[in-house]
Amino acid sequence: MEYQIRKLSGKQYLARLKANPTVIIPTGACEVYGPQLPMGTDLLVAQKIAELIAQRTGALIAPTVEMGESSALASFPCTFAMPRKILEDYLEALINILIEDGAKNFIFITGHAGNVDTVSYLIKKHLHQGIKACQIDWWRFTNANSGEIFDYKGAMAHGHASECGTSVMLYLYPELVDHSEMTCVQAKANPFPDVLQYEHFTEKTPNGTIGDATVATREKGEAIVNACVERIMSYLNTAF
Repeated sequence: MEYQIRKLSGKQYLARLKANPTVIIPTGACEVYGPQLPMGTDLLVAQKIAELIAQRTGALIAPTVEMGESSALASFPCTFAMPRKILEDYLEALINILIEDGAKNFIFITGHAGNVDTVSYLIKKHLHQGIKACQIDWWRFTNANSGEIFDYKGAMAHGHASECGTSVMLYLYPELVDHSEMTCVQAKANPFPDVLQYEHFTEKTPNGTIGDATVATREKGEAIVNACVERIMSYLNTAF
């Protein structure tokens, strides 16, 4: 069965939405993701997780956007940073159209941290219209729901393009991972984690990796994805 709205006819789309008014909206980014992973990793993963959830729920998957709010990585030249206002306007228009067409439940699979605040704002803004919605902040979700899968903890496992991210990509898109470029970049200790801090991403890493990608494996990626999808389904079965 097809779940992507863009691959359905208008008649098919409206009939499916009437039968099941739940829509998944994946978002991501296009930015440097270590030398071993494609720049679209955040969106690629969000789309694949959306497909896995759609297969289990029958929900439709909305058209998405290739870029995200990536200003944090603007110090790297290979960063397609979308201004937050444009991202907000795009998602606002998308949500309004879906509501008009009959959508009642929204599942945001957010593959990029820079998009989380915008998605949260829009969900809260539209709750008065009677919708139900949740957001999966994917990479933080993997941190909370992957147990003892990793060799490391903290940023060395869950930093940018490190053990977690590379393992997930080895499972979902093995053909897009360059094994020869996996590196380990030591995450800097932060003596003030209670303070919101700002610095250029190039001050944290020379190549977009923070943590150890060299210990990533396909097996870890499969375990991560399976554990997280089951956790998402547990929530959806109670909430929607």
